[in-house]
Amino acid sequence: MTTTTRPTTADELLRMPDDGFRHELVRGKLKRYELNGHEKGRITANVAFALGGYVKASGLGGSCVAGTGFQLESDPDHVRAPDAAFVRRERADAARGTPGFFPGAPDVAIEVVSPSDSYTEVEEKVADWLGAGTLAVIVVDPRRRTAKVHRSLVDAAVLTETDVLAVEDVVPGWSLPVKDIFK
Repeated sequence: MTTTTRPTTADELLRMPDDGFRHELVRGKLKRYELNGHEKGRITANVAFALGGYVKASGLGGSCVAGTGFQLESDPDHVRAPDAAFVRRERADAARGTPGFFPGAPDVAIEVVSPSDSYTEVEEKVADWLGAGTLAVIVVDPRRRTAKVHRSLVDAAVLTETDVLAVEDVVPGWSLPVKDIFK
């Protein structure tokens, strides 16, 4: 005897009661994540606040923090939630008032590697973001003290603490010294 489980929908994910975990929907399958530890939360805040403050002051668009879902696909529904994100003004304005998750991918997705994350899982997220149209995926790795900027699956730049993080073509004028991410 076989049993099949129907895929979870984005609407069901949105209505789930708070159970103390973060969730994503990976092609209809619910994936549960532990809450962030202090170190990841601190590092995520450093990047998110630097990006969000700049974006707000310059009027370039909108920024989001961990827990904000982006619906990348439908049927089965695929909802990812980066640690931080940027959406250009025209796309953010067009989605304003839309109930549920943001329809589509952010222009910039930032993922901060948790101690419990495998690099394979992180690379799967990078592939999902890029495949859905994200222009730059930034992976911050606290263990290696690096930031890796992905433009495609084969085009990535690894930045160390002596470098400056910038995605000038997507967020004009914004930059952040990599060392400041880890302060």
